[in-house]
Amino acid sequence: MGILQDRVIAVTGGAGGIARGIAEAILEQGGRVGLMDLDRAKVEAAAKGLNAGDRVVGLVSDVTDPDSTGAALAELKNRMGRLDGLVNNAGIVRLGPATETTAAGLDLELAVNVKGVFLASQAAAKLFTNGGSIVNVASNAGKVGYRNMAGYNASKAAVINLTRSLALEWAEKGINVNAVCPGGVATDMLKSVADFLAPRLAQDKEALLGTMHPAQLGRHVQPIEVGRVVAFLLSDAAVIIRGQSINIDGGDTPY
Repeated sequence: MGILQDRVIAVTGGAGGIARGIAEAILEQGGRVGLMDLDRAKVEAAAKGLNAGDRVVGLVSDVTDPDSTGAALAELKNRMGRLDGLVNNAGIVRLGPATETTAAGLDLELAVNVKGVFLASQAAAKLFTNGGSIVNVASNAGKVGYRNMAGYNASKAAVINLTRSLALEWAEKGINVNAVCPGGVATDMLKSVADFLAPRLAQDKEALLGTMHPAQLGRHVQPIEVGRVVAFLLSDAAVIIRGQSINIDGGDTPY
């Protein structure tokens, strides 16, 4: 039996690359998954692509809308009989110099990356079967920051602080809250960063992408590797890890 045997875990941003790795890791450990995303066709295709039958469902959810998020989580619990965990994985990045960042662009990043985490966590906390576990996907950008993504950096720093706050406040409810801070993961988001930077640095896009990996690791982090850390944090084995934001960036971030 796996460490998540028969547990039901919701994963926001469910149509993305990291979400697939997280879902695969949960399934490896005997769990069941509800992938949540704004695009119905994409999230249903992502669920089907995992080839796990009724152990995975795709659900439509807008993480910036509390009614939408609450309804999707309630549907997942109704369909699978319980809700044991939540992975707040939904996130967006808007690239550009801080002097050119628009109010609308900043509002959207904060709405998805911070407000979305809070609203989904709030809704899940009310629906958990017995206690529960939440893992927020932050970023090493929330600790060290990067050029041309000030809003994203700030939003992920907020997720790190929110993780500490919720862990402290919800411990008495039996809810454990932690975060992971990935970096250099082989995803479409990382490719979008390379696509943005390449012409500005007079470099080839693919060549630049090939260098955007943890120096110590010598390669990109794979989504399933992120997923296995998340799966552990969702389990009872992680009960003594609380309110932490754990770097999973191949050693790039030292604190």
